[in-house]
Amino acid sequence: MADDKHVKILFRLYSTILEETTVETMWAKVVNEELGLYSLDNIPFYLPVIASGDIVFAEYDADEQILTYRETREYSGNSTIHVILMSDAADIKSIGKSFEELGCNWEGMNDKYFAMDVPGLVNYRLVKARLEELKGQDIVDYAESALSVPHQY
Repeated sequence: MADDKHVKILFRLYSTILEETTVETMWAKVVNEELGLYSLDNIPFYLPVIASGDIVFAEYDADEQILTYRETREYSGNSTIHVILMSDAADIKSIGKSFEELGCNWEGMNDKYFAMDVPGLVNYRLVKARLEELKGQDIVDYAESALSVPHQY
């Protein structure tokens, strides 16, 4: 039975975006603590192949001294897109708002980079068209870090 308890989980994965092993901690809701199952509750800033809502298996690692990701057990259907602003004139809040209007959530790292969550029920073709429009204007560049099955076409 799930509760509202939150925990931090350490992820150590190779990022093809950064071309190096990336370490990131993420908040997760406890799904079943005995089985080590947790539902990711925020958007990964750098991690590949992981999205909010995914159910992951994590266990306490004595060396790391924290719950540590081992594998993804169930995919949420959400996608993670990493976006970098290429234009100094671009405003991260207005760019982010344009994706909110399409049903997406986003979290900014600074004024030039944000991670976007595309819920599984959102029409990704509209999101992709907006990304491509902004990319064509040299406003952003982006990476489809975790593209769910519903969003692949």
